[in-house]
Amino acid sequence: MSVTYHDEKMKPSDVLQVLGAAASAVKKALEGLSDWGLAGTREGQYRSDLVADAAAIEVLSAAGLGVFSEESGLHNPQRPIRVVVDPVDGSTNASRGLPWWATSLCALDGEGPLAAVVVNQATGQRFEALRGEGATCDGRPVRPSTSATIAESIVAVSGYPGSDLGWSQFRSLGASALDICAVASGALDVFIDFADRSLAPWDYLGGLLVCREAGACVEDLEGRDLIVTSGDERRTVVAAATRELLDEAIAVRRRGGAQGG
Repeated sequence: MSVTYHDEKMKPSDVLQVLGAAASAVKKALEGLSDWGLAGTREGQYRSDLVADAAAIEVLSAAGLGVFSEESGLHNPQRPIRVVVDPVDGSTNASRGLPWWATSLCALDGEGPLAAVVVNQATGQRFEALRGEGATCDGRPVRPSTSATIAESIVAVSGYPGSDLGWSQFRSLGASALDICAVASGALDVFIDFADRSLAPWDYLGGLLVCREAGACVEDLEGRDLIVTSGDERRTVVAAATRELLDEAIAVRRRGGAQGG
């Protein structure tokens, strides 16, 4: 899919289309990849990360957008719309053939998150959101569950909580962007980051906009602003279907502490 825009006053729907095109380009680029192992470039970086990064940046840059990527940093920082991208969120899952890994893209303008696309590249499931216009999964509107207590919730975790903190069930799935989107769609009720190092903006910004536009709640454990564009600014993200559930999840996180990443 070829999409090219150079007007600095791109419509939000145009931006969303570009993000979708970038995700599709990543999928196509990875179809020819034979070795999904570690790249040997830096710790934890896979060959899939590098291939996906190049494909996404080509589409986004050609459309006149700035880019901040986990894999290659900042591109065209002077441009008024910047896309924060994790080309392969869940790289280890991807390398092992586990079908829970994604490309996550979130476009930011002067007002914050404008548009987001998070695609499970293993299954094709696609989440999209536009500021003020709601969120969809595969073209259909999504809403979170109505769960109001941890005791009745299925909770996804990043990192290891160390003990049962009163949930109905918990999962550790390995791709935070998808985990957060699953809260938006009601497939999960809560996402809690228990990892020592916490999350970078490319891990959560796409899911954040999807969640908020769907009606779910997302906050940092310490109340810090989640809209950041530096990889050095890490956050401890908690997402929940309802306000009541978010408050309890934050209390549970503070009680449980971080037990490893």
